[in-house]
Amino acid sequence: MDSNNKDFVSSQVAEIVLSYKANSKVSQKPQITSSLTANRILRANWDESKIEFIEEFKVILLNRANRVLGIVNASSGGSAGTVVDLKIIFGAAVKASASGMILAHNHPSGTLKPSEQDKRLTEKMVKAGKLLELPVLDHIIITTEGYYSFADDGGL
Repeated sequence: MDSNNKDFVSSQVAEIVLSYKANSKVSQKPQITSSLTANRILRANWDESKIEFIEEFKVILLNRANRVLGIVNASSGGSAGTVVDLKIIFGAAVKASASGMILAHNHPSGTLKPSEQDKRLTEKMVKAGKLLELPVLDHIIITTEGYYSFADDGGL
């Protein structure tokens, strides 16, 4: 390939940059030891005014010691649902070098019972996580009055 052609081809290809910038030392990051701990961390990072208004989907990314690397705001929808794109979630997890994740979303209706769609999504995410060696440790549904944990209920 001559140099003119090589320059043309290289100018047409985008550079992909992967980065994750930690804002604190690992030892200072909160550690998740139970669904209760995850619920507390989620609530501290959730706009409480939206819990009964807009369904949102978030993902807690964890290192091997279950310390929180960060929380991904994966999607925000309407009062009855939101669209979750697995590529975005797993892309963020890989970018952060996460070793595990906890899925979370709210139910504006106030019901803590997972829907069939919630169960299917959880199953799909667990399968994808196994394939990528990036386990889904829990899926938590929150409302203003409490939370539901798939892991605590044996649903993972």
